[in-house]
Amino acid sequence: MRRSEITGVILAGGKARRMGGIDKGLIGLAGVPMCKIVMDLLGPQVSEVLLNANRNQEIYEKFGVPVIRDRIQGYLGPLAGLASAMQSAKTPWVITAPCDGPFLNHDYVARMSEAVDDGTDVVVASDEKRLQPTFMLVNTKLRRNLDDFLESGGRKIDLWFVRHVYRIADFSDSPNCFLNINSEEDRQQAEKRILNHEIA
Repeated sequence: MRRSEITGVILAGGKARRMGGIDKGLIGLAGVPMCKIVMDLLGPQVSEVLLNANRNQEIYEKFGVPVIRDRIQGYLGPLAGLASAMQSAKTPWVITAPCDGPFLNHDYVARMSEAVDDGTDVVVASDEKRLQPTFMLVNTKLRRNLDDFLESGGRKIDLWFVRHVYRIADFSDSPNCFLNINSEEDRQQAEKRILNHEIA
């Protein structure tokens, strides 16, 4: 699959309840907002990056990529951000990464793409222990189906993608790819990793 066929989507549209409501994408690690770290890692791997955010749009727009809100209001979770991105994307595929995942692999998109075969609708990353459904490669032909799922009250990612032909991309050799930030302790540990170059 060519880079030109894939739009990257950074998911920064949540309420971050576990972080006291702080906008996660703007939390700094070693002086750099997390969404910018993810953007710099994902950008070279895709044709375009879209940033899904439901607040602080003016700040996010300064990062120089299109910022899209959830079309369905109410902070309905990652699927709502994905649905908006699928509508905005100009490519046949979109790939997601959460804004609080600052250790994204440099070959993330390539490895996800390698899992696609004839008929594949969705690829979900796995660290071997469990699936990581906020890291997904999705065919945009599913846009209307996802809209219907959300409008019917569906919210859980795994309940949606299992309705389709999906494949699993194995990242068991690089579980740090999925480290995310859900507390101040997580942030401090992640910052220490970055400063000590403990990324892999």
